[in-house]
Amino acid sequence: MTLPTTLGAGPAPARRALRRRLPAMAGLLGAVLLYLLTLGAAPASAHAALTGTDPAEGTVLQTAPKRVTLTFSEGVLLSGDSVRVFDPRGKRVDAGEPRHVDGKSSTASVALHTGLPNGTFTVAWKGVSADSHPVGGAFTFSIGAPSKTTVSVPTGADPDPTVDLLYGTGRYAAYAGFALLVGGCLFAGVCRPARPVQRIAAGGWATLFAATLLLLLLRGPYTSGEGLGAAFDLGGLDEVLSTKPGAALLSRLLLLGGAAVFLAVLFGTYARQSASGADPRARKDLAFGLGVGGTVVAVGLAATWAMAEHASVGIQHTLAMPVAVVHLLAVAAWLGGLVSLLATLHAGEPVARAQVRRFSRMALSSVLVLVATGIYQSWRQVGSWGALTGTEYGRWLLVKVGLVVVLVGIAAMSHRRTARLTDPASAETAETAETSDADGAKRPSGEDVAAGPTKGLAADGRGDGAATTLATGDRKDGAAKSLAVDGPGDGTAKSLATDGPGNGTADGTASPADPAPAAPEGATGAGPDDVRAAQLARQRAAVKRTATRRRRDADPERGALRRTVLAETAVAVVLLAVTTQLTGVQPGRAETEQKAARSTAPAVGPVTVKIPYDTGSKSGRGTAEVTLDPARKGDNEVHLYLTDAAGRPVDVAELKLSLTQRKQNLGPLRVNLEHVSTGHWSAARSQLPIPGTWQLSLTVRTSDIDQVTEVRTVKVGP
Repeated sequence: MTLPTTLGAGPAPARRALRRRLPAMAGLLGAVLLYLLTLGAAPASAHAALTGTDPAEGTVLQTAPKRVTLTFSEGVLLSGDSVRVFDPRGKRVDAGEPRHVDGKSSTASVALHTGLPNGTFTVAWKGVSADSHPVGGAFTFSIGAPSKTTVSVPTGADPDPTVDLLYGTGRYAAYAGFALLVGGCLFAGVCRPARPVQRIAAGGWATLFAATLLLLLLRGPYTSGEGLGAAFDLGGLDEVLSTKPGAALLSRLLLLGGAAVFLAVLFGTYARQSASGADPRARKDLAFGLGVGGTVVAVGLAATWAMAEHASVGIQHTLAMPVAVVHLLAVAAWLGGLVSLLATLHAGEPVARAQVRRFSRMALSSVLVLVATGIYQSWRQVGSWGALTGTEYGRWLLVKVGLVVVLVGIAAMSHRRTARLTDPASAETAETAETSDADGAKRPSGEDVAAGPTKGLAADGRGDGAATTLATGDRKDGAAKSLAVDGPGDGTAKSLATDGPGNGTADGTASPADPAPAAPEGATGAGPDDVRAAQLARQRAAVKRTATRRRRDADPERGALRRTVLAETAVAVVLLAVTTQLTGVQPGRAETEQKAARSTAPAVGPVTVKIPYDTGSKSGRGTAEVTLDPARKGDNEVHLYLTDAAGRPVDVAELKLSLTQRKQNLGPLRVNLEHVSTGHWSAARSQLPIPGTWQLSLTVRTSDIDQVTEVRTVKVGP
């Protein structure tokens, strides 16, 4: 087969240089945006938030509780040490393993030993949110009176920094690998299974497999806060596999085994049948089987995310999970298809106008599905207009919406350019095109005559008309084929020929009658024929690459389409990064409900308020601690403890305590305090008629002229 000597006037040098730099510029832009949107972002919020405890944080109890109970905004997975309770000296006083209360996954409760001493107790808790993210924290309560404590525990569930970095990288890589795998295979089925698309799909499979294996190994240390060495603990791995996220990761690995078989058939048997024009009925049957099998594998892979992340918790989770699967498949079809189309256009593969239009219609369908499923997911996860700007999830969602708008605009440009495409010249047209000899004379290329004329394949010279001629004697009649490539630029032609198998030779080569000297017996190394064959192979490869680039760049419409697809792909990569970031942020609806629960939740158990005072005298400084038990509407027991600046119990000349409800214009209601012991006053019954926020006013007088009044607020439950 021969190609035309001139494939069209190439672009200007400046435009050619710009085109060469465009992929690097787009990659740099994508990397910068990825850094700004991911690595530069603040840590993700906790997903299951602590909304209540019993005893309440900071409470001073008169008797020891039998157990400690925690309530969360959503379900949590518990382990043997999810709730630990320490006495003032740091000794653990919890008995048994924590469990859910009445089967509610949003609670955790652990029993306490009997005979607990007075003082301040510390409760450290940790767990795994139902959407797979670790959470944790700590709080204190006291028995009898507050005291110093030697306990020092972390206030959160932050994983090891190295583990956190690797786990986050694995999450991003898994999403990218899924998009390339599914999108590449879909593009190959809809358009054609070309070699660049095969590399895209195979690379996506390898990336997803490696990322999933990494996530499975790191899951244990990620949730427990241990170091990287715990990743290879088989006992910890067995515990991970018993959880929902671990089962999802294992299922993903098994499904990737089926995906490997699918890839082998798609780019093996099916690709050969498509290229050879096999029986259409057999090809159609194979395509149907691939379609069914590929759909099952793709849906299964997408479900491994839906069953272990946001979609599996919250309202309407039975509907949200299939919607999340469809949404993720649409993302993969669009993004993976874009990358496949870009790789095909960049490689110069002949892509027919009909194939590009088929992908354009598929991309449009994916966009419509993305919009529909995205609206539902946004409503479900955000919940209100205020949460769009008032929560981290809502702000990231606005960034995602903006990127989608930009992406749709670029996609519209690509769609318009697709309509102007024309099909490239067929191979038959190329074979009958005229080529130029080294001296510029024209003749029919591919001419097949018995007398042995030269058959030529020529590419443009370097601007000076020079050509290098490579001849091979592959004709039975001894005629040589002439292959012209770029000359050295001095206006001369160079000739390289190999022996023909017939009885004639090409000019400038050794004839069969004058063979090259035989190598000594036992000698190793390539002979002259092998060297010439290697040179010929390199020349042919160089000519093929040059011809492919020239054919690609000679089509202005395909060049313009390639540039818009590149821009579309760069924005889509950033969009995928933002989508991955959203999976690590607490949904706006959950954050809003958490804030509302904290602001309106009734007080659980006693409420204690510490009030520093200073009457102005030398010995008039100290701290008052007021406790309302149970801090609910109706009768309440009040205890007041007074200490000096050194923390010692102290009596004063006079104490006054009152409560006022300003919203309802109630009060001030005087609390009749009785002196119990040094620094201790109490009121057995103090009536609070309604729940809500009350203003507590405390007056301390240490002498006839030294007095101060301090005001604080307390919440009273129904």
